[in-house]
Amino acid sequence: MSEPVRYDVEAGVATITLDRPEAMNGLDVPTKEALLAAVRRAADDVAVRCVVLTGSGRAFCVGQDLKEHLRTLGDTSAPPLDTVKQHYNPIVTALVTMPKPVVAAVNGVAAGAGVSLALACDFRVMAEPAGFNLAFAGIALSCDTGSSWTLQRLVGRAKALELLYFPRTIASDEALALGLVTTVVPADDLAAEVAGLTRRLADGPTLAYGAIRRSVEHAAGHSFTEALDFEADMMAMTGGTADHRAAVAAFVEKRAPEFEGR
Repeated sequence: MSEPVRYDVEAGVATITLDRPEAMNGLDVPTKEALLAAVRRAADDVAVRCVVLTGSGRAFCVGQDLKEHLRTLGDTSAPPLDTVKQHYNPIVTALVTMPKPVVAAVNGVAAGAGVSLALACDFRVMAEPAGFNLAFAGIALSCDTGSSWTLQRLVGRAKALELLYFPRTIASDEALALGLVTTVVPADDLAAEVAGLTRRLADGPTLAYGAIRRSVEHAAGHSFTEALDFEADMMAMTGGTADHRAAVAAFVEKRAPEFEGR
């Protein structure tokens, strides 16, 4: 039996692939556990300077495997939807807090928690004719996997509530116009587009990118003065890195810097 998540590293780029194409990469327990392990592995690997999250087959990820979920609904010994705290929250937390850039290569349809996972990434490159569907309310559920936090920061509170209250497929052109995705490309161009973006990120100042990620996340939940204090801490940290010293020297010498991610 094949693994539900593939993990590959090449030239500093870790690619995490949801690999249940027969289930449109639906998230059953083994897949969620494997995904969490892969995300944590990428976060901890100093050789990894950029991470890609994608799916196999015609879907990116359709969220919770509802066939499995239907079976668990009859189990009264466990709290309803305990998987949110047990699996989804740790996965999205690891994605959002890792100290390196994350790119979602949205190769096909994304729904429910699949959309939430994509929204947790720094960049979302979508292949036509993929789309998003925030399907939670359609099955009488609230939203999860961080979508209450990420979605409204991308589209505003009013639009976020509309998309969550009234689930529908958001086509790639509308997703781009709303700011839900960074780039839309023909399906045949997805791999090349993602490769170009990840090469640029993997060759960049990894510690600075990680500090920027942390600063933006911190500022979203803190006051302006607290954000300034955190920025100062991150500047002090990055100011002591080898990449910073090398980049300043390169600027003075009028040449392009070469970053090593340290």
